Amino acid sequence: MYTEIVEAEGHLVDSQILARIFDRVIECGAEFEVVQFDLGRTNKDFSHLQLRIIAPKHDVLSKTIEELVELGCYQSKVDDAILRSAEADQVVPDDFYSTTNHRTFVRVQGGWVEVGKQRMDSVIVVDGGQAECRKLRNVQKGDRIVCGVNGVRIQPEFKERDRLGFAFMANEISSERRTETAADKVAAMMRRIKDDRGRIVFVAGPVVIHTGGTQAFCRLIRSGYVDALLSGNALAVHDVEHALYGTSLGVDLDRGMPIEEGHKNHMRAINAINRCGSIKRAVENDTLRSGVMYECVKKGVAFVLAGSIRDDGPLPDTIMDLVKAQEEYARQLADAKMVVCLSSMLHSIGVGNMLPSWVRMVCVDINPAVVTKLSDRGSQQTIGIVTDVGAFLNVLAEKLG
Repeated sequence: MYTEIVEAEGHLVDSQILARIFDRVIECGAEFEVVQFDLGRTNKDFSHLQLRIIAPKHDVLSKTIEELVELGCYQSKVDDAILRSAEADQVVPDDFYSTTNHRTFVRVQGGWVEVGKQRMDSVIVVDGGQAECRKLRNVQKGDRIVCGVNGVRIQPEFKERDRLGFAFMANEISSERRTETAADKVAAMMRRIKDDRGRIVFVAGPVVIHTGGTQAFCRLIRSGYVDALLSGNALAVHDVEHALYGTSLGVDLDRGMPIEEGHKNHMRAINAINRCGSIKRAVENDTLRSGVMYECVKKGVAFVLAGSIRDDGPLPDTIMDLVKAQEEYARQLADAKMVVCLSSMLHSIGVGNMLPSWVRMVCVDINPAVVTKLSDRGSQQTIGIVTDVGAFLNVLAEKLG
């Protein structure tokens, strides 16, 4: 039999990490023996676990330990992380360590070093006494890459005992009363972050415009609750269309009815911005006098529009280089304390992949599958609110004054 002792510490019981550790050992085909378990004596104290893993084969033991590292376990007797050189640009050794979105440490020269620029699906590059996450496309030949899980330690986000009042959100939110309660909790969080001078980034899809959330979102921008807006070409096009012609996809939003030749309006909107050269210039020369994009320009709120193959136009401001768009998204997210996603599945999932797990994330969508997908893809810190985006924004704007 092959054995190894691992340890873990934190709020292991109420975060259900302890049960997950036990389950994962069994799933991997190994057995466990609790060597020592010290339960935290107060609501602030961490618990500490020392666990012996017993496996019939060495590869089973290795796989089990690798799986447990993802849950925050680390080997009691640990050496420095294994570093191997990248053989070429964008090419790393086959046994590279693939990062999660949790706070990560690597052992370098006998000490633990926190990994910078934490995000999931990256490699860890060590340079001297520093370590950081790096996308595969940014790896250069000769970079020292962390390989395997030896000398790697993860610190999962633990369930907070007060849950910041969000325990009620465990189930779908369907009634107007519960939507209002959810908006109240989100508003309280936003106020708290702003009181601490933190940045709040919004990720939004064109549904914000279609569902009548424009004015409420504009109020949030004017009130200083939006520090950056990440979206695609469609939101900006339909926002400009609404501002110039009162329609969105040719539908009069006040009457809820399509107008004659309204299908042309989104192309007319693109044409109007093209004539000006950019959204900012359209605001400066009074072509664009209202709407989400107008308020962003007037308030100095950074916005990034990432293009896709579906885009009409696209607008001059839309970034059609995917890598550049990702980098601009990441730059705006670098010091965010909270991210609010409004009915944009692909952009929300993309942003979730870029965020460390300690950044608060709220996802509002009428489709519960969007919230589920975010969590399933690793963004388990996401608070899901299943409701109409326009209705939610109107309530949120009221709560924030």
